[in-house]
Amino acid sequence: MLDKAIPPRTLKLNVADNVAVAVDPVDVGVTAAGVTALKRIPRGHKLALAAIATGEPIRKFGQIIGFATVDIPPGEWVHEHNTGFHAFERDYAFCAEAKPEFVLPVEQQATFEGFRRANGKAGTRNYVGILTSVNCSASAARFMAEEVKRSGLLADYPNVDGVIALTHGTGCGIDYNGESFEVLKRTTWGYACNPNMAAVLVVGLGCEGFQIKRMKDAYGVEESDVFRTLTIQETGGTRKAVAAGIDALKVMLPIANRAVRETVPASELMLALQCGGSDGYSGITANPALGKAVDLLVEHGGTAILSETPEIYGAEHLLTRRAATREVGEKLVGIIKWWEDYTARARMDMNNNPSPGNKAGGLTTILEKSLGAAAKGGTKTLAAVYHYAEPVTSKGFVYMDTPGYDPVSATGQVAGGANILAFTTGRGSAYGCKPTPSVKLATNTPMYLKQTDDMDLNCGDVLDGVTLEEKGQEIFDYLLRIASGEHSKSEEMGYGDAEFVPWQIGATM
Repeated sequence: MLDKAIPPRTLKLNVADNVAVAVDPVDVGVTAAGVTALKRIPRGHKLALAAIATGEPIRKFGQIIGFATVDIPPGEWVHEHNTGFHAFERDYAFCAEAKPEFVLPVEQQATFEGFRRANGKAGTRNYVGILTSVNCSASAARFMAEEVKRSGLLADYPNVDGVIALTHGTGCGIDYNGESFEVLKRTTWGYACNPNMAAVLVVGLGCEGFQIKRMKDAYGVEESDVFRTLTIQETGGTRKAVAAGIDALKVMLPIANRAVRETVPASELMLALQCGGSDGYSGITANPALGKAVDLLVEHGGTAILSETPEIYGAEHLLTRRAATREVGEKLVGIIKWWEDYTARARMDMNNNPSPGNKAGGLTTILEKSLGAAAKGGTKTLAAVYHYAEPVTSKGFVYMDTPGYDPVSATGQVAGGANILAFTTGRGSAYGCKPTPSVKLATNTPMYLKQTDDMDLNCGDVLDGVTLEEKGQEIFDYLLRIASGEHSKSEEMGYGDAEFVPWQIGATM
């Protein structure tokens, strides 16, 4: 809401707030030693609406985002020079705001043109993937994908979106009876099962800690025309492995090409939610607008995955209130406590965010950033909480524990089954996520205009009068178009092959 008692083009976001956000740069008078001068508060930054005494909470969105480290007079710029962070008690109020979800009848649900798979799931893309068990086989996998591209083989298979080599930097030097192995196993198999994959070849070296056979045994997987594996050592070296891989791909491609798009209800969409390069507008424009789109998706029977645990830290009490059951809420709180211990063991701080770029954009503490990030999740009941890369089986609004680092976080969501991704950014993000299309939502108009080749939609017009409901509908409609085959900006740029980054939790030995 716009408060006429404060400077024009300045937003007070809640009646309980004692700071406002500058929509445009604001000049305020500052008196020192009897001399008054103008200080410019940058766009997206905060200014005090009233005097805030040392130690008192600073409130934005009606929530505490930090504490004054000095006395802050009215009109003063509020940022890291006078704002501090420390832990404080929050009321989790488990399930207090949970409610039965309204879901439209199937005949009234929106639709998209997708690829229906044999297991009933639906993909938004039709890729053949080359996955690796270890970094030692990364080059061989890349050689295979490059040979397919160089040979022009794909020209014969117009229904296939591409052959992609998704490589990573781990797979050995890990405890193969521990958490690192389990996470990599879930992630690799999750990508193999993602509905955007028509067929998968897994390539290993042979002696690594992450043994392909162990993964196959764990999931009861048999080799088939759409799931093949090989190792460089057993095949006889790199050249022979690449040749064997190409032979396998030549069998897979005609099968993948049989898939054709058909009309599918929006209930088959699983939307990954991400934000990166956030700024002071993220929690005002793009994130709550995306939250409106999430609410629409849930009403149409679909699923949305909120993640990035270090970036909802301090806002988790807003999610526990929406938990479908106490067990769901307590699982989220348990994950928060795990992260507090994890960061302490690593000699880090949960307030290591915002990043320098976030701070330049107006964010001051992790509490402020988290409140904006949580807005991506809309208002629906929190149906379930998942660990990293676990298969998401619940419909509706769910949570997955991931790091805040976008490539690692999105990798877990795609492994969980996400077939489309929405990514909000205020500073500008360059990111893609094969096999899952990534849609970029700009929080402010200047950045959107500056990086128009990367940004799909501008949410900065919310500051000019477009309602969040209108913008949420626009996002929802655009996601349906992307799901139906229209390319996102990141796809047009060719992003997505290098952004597969599984979470390395344990020590590298």
